Amino acid sequence: MNIQSRLRAVAAAILAVILYGSIGYYVIFNGEQKFLDCMYMTVISITSVGYGEVIPVTGRPGPEIYTMLIIIFGLGVITYGISTLTALIVEGQVSGILRKRSMEKKIEKMHGHIIVCGGGQTGRYVVTELVKNRECAVLVEKDQGQIDNVLSEVDVPYIQGDATEDENLLLAGIERAAGIVISLPSDKDTLYVTMTARMLAPTIRIISRMTNSRLEPKLRKAGANGVVSPNSIGALRMASEMLRPTAVTFLDKMLRSTTQTLRIHEIHISAQSQLAGKPLYQSKLRERFGVMVLGLEPKGTDKMVFNPPADYILEPGTILVVMGEMDKIAEARKHS
Repeated sequence: MNIQSRLRAVAAAILAVILYGSIGYYVIFNGEQKFLDCMYMTVISITSVGYGEVIPVTGRPGPEIYTMLIIIFGLGVITYGISTLTALIVEGQVSGILRKRSMEKKIEKMHGHIIVCGGGQTGRYVVTELVKNRECAVLVEKDQGQIDNVLSEVDVPYIQGDATEDENLLLAGIERAAGIVISLPSDKDTLYVTMTARMLAPTIRIISRMTNSRLEPKLRKAGANGVVSPNSIGALRMASEMLRPTAVTFLDKMLRSTTQTLRIHEIHISAQSQLAGKPLYQSKLRERFGVMVLGLEPKGTDKMVFNPPADYILEPGTILVVMGEMDKIAEARKHS
């Protein structure tokens, strides 16, 4: 039984004893005593306060026996309640509730964050990478062991619960989130959460994990913007290790470096940007921020221009693909 259920059970038991005792006194005295006096007599009896009797009990066998029963059952319930509260404090569950409520308030203030459903082998690395990229993330995971594994690497707010339940997605702030990564062990659960996420947040970006490649069309129709298969990625990685080991080593060192956080990222050129309408060489991204432009995607197209020329005009809506330290990239994005 969880803490809320245990506390509700104790409160219900105390209320039941009080009502039972009050009604019993009222019936025993044939309604001659006020119901409030009957309730007062019950409360002072079960709490052993020791105040004087407000209704005539002493010298009358029936009321005396009834009062003794009320005291025995009432003290038993109160003792159980005190022991339960003591156990909860000792076990740290009260402090856990306070931490949970504090975390929920923190999540309520978040906007534009990314939700990660599932903290297993895949989800753990997703959360870690998001945090390293200075993104706000919220983990939804029902297994406390998996949550602890994630927290051992990064400090991230989380919702302990089943991602297939709408309530937990709402607690994670899906209506205010920019994206959601669904990395659950079951493809069926992934499909269900994908559909639910699209219904709850029509504009959110959804990336879904799959193990069965035949599920991709269904995930797309359910609302996924992107579908990723760890098996196929693993196969490509193994082939790359065989064919181009130096290039793979370069990427590994870039991603796993402990001295600096080098990443390939995006910079969006807005209409208000200082770079809008200017040639690429005038951006001086490399000189000012140490950021290297690898390619770009022109506005309104899905084509990629690799190693763009220096005189390429940066129209509003252009997306630059750059490489550099995350702190530098973040600074460059502020000026774009």
